[in-house]
Amino acid sequence: MNGVVENGRPSVSLIIPTLNEEKSIGATLESIARVKGDLEVIVADGGSEDRTIEIARHFGATVITSDRGRGTQMHTGARAARGHTFLFLHADTSSLPSDLVERIDEALLRDVAALGGNFAIRFDGSSRAASFMTWLYPKLRKLGLCYGDSGIFVRASVYREIGGFNSFPLFEDLDFIRRLQKRGRMIHLPVELVTSARRFEGRRFPFTFARWSILQALYWIGVSPRTLSRFYGV
Repeated sequence: MNGVVENGRPSVSLIIPTLNEEKSIGATLESIARVKGDLEVIVADGGSEDRTIEIARHFGATVITSDRGRGTQMHTGARAARGHTFLFLHADTSSLPSDLVERIDEALLRDVAALGGNFAIRFDGSSRAASFMTWLYPKLRKLGLCYGDSGIFVRASVYREIGGFNSFPLFEDLDFIRRLQKRGRMIHLPVELVTSARRFEGRRFPFTFARWSILQALYWIGVSPRTLSRFYGV
């Protein structure tokens, strides 16, 4: 799975934070295995007690252990990564285009001023919640908002310059994107990733969405993610 270019560095390092993801990580890594190009896959595990690590190693991913927390885990993975570009992906992303690496390489080569970017996203399933979120994400992107489940990629040099992900228990993706946008331009690739709608299943979606919106509003007016995590249940 870990393709390497001539100078010994992969084109893209794909970094996935995990915690007890045995039900989804296999499908994610199976999809990644179909991606062509020079790709290094790193699973940064936060202490899984199920078969997550076993499954990741079965698919040839490099597994590293980390303190728990998505921001902490992604930063730990990035510190071990060797690629020219880092791509951060959620463990429940079930479908990626086979030309993913080529798309990233071409976009960053074509736009040398771009620091990184993200992808289009579709939530799987036929529930109203999944359909609504698939509709909503492009609208939020027009406001400059994008999230970790849309596949954030960034030049490795830029990642290191801005200090990478902070160890926030919540909204580490919004914090990271905001710091990137202060430094330069992000691009959007109209290439669809498919991710799980599991967070919306088995819950009262209107309540879940309202809480998500309120917490984000509080974050944008300056409330600490560590304070907000008490209300989110992190």
